[in-house]
Amino acid sequence: MEGLRGKQSPNLDPLTALGIESKSDLQRRHYAELWVKQEYERTEKELKFQREVDAAWKRLMPNMLPVNMGNAAGIAHDSGGRLALFVREADCQRCDARLSAVLADKRPVDIYLVDSEGSDQKLRSWAQQHHIPVEQVRERRITLNHDAGRWMRYGNGIMPVLLQQGASGWHIAAF
Repeated sequence: MEGLRGKQSPNLDPLTALGIESKSDLQRRHYAELWVKQEYERTEKELKFQREVDAAWKRLMPNMLPVNMGNAAGIAHDSGGRLALFVREADCQRCDARLSAVLADKRPVDIYLVDSEGSDQKLRSWAQQHHIPVEQVRERRITLNHDAGRWMRYGNGIMPVLLQQGASGWHIAAF
């Protein structure tokens, strides 16, 4: 770091600097593996803390979202096409946040529950738990659907994913 690398990248962490400046593939692989292990440990610590923060929100502020999403947080508004939101029932806080944002946006949306296992009761129960407006379902502004493979075909396995219908078909609007 006292040489050119230090001038080019003064705040570079030691493992990355050693990996970049490695003289052989074997050395580079060694530093890359050390970096991955270190990054894994860092990420696990952050995720554990985030899970505790999420649990604290539920305990201390059960009726309040931890973030005010405002509108649908990054949803394209240009085509006016219908939206399709793919979510899962089990343990998906990002799904719940995206659902809240989409509902706040008040645009027509088709909601697909990917782990409903074809059970209408499971789908209805999920909708009740998530306070899906019944009148909007009756008016078909919101539809509740079983996935039946559409998520993998259109959403590329991203969870949650929001698609928007445009002139050339469905495209990812937000995830």
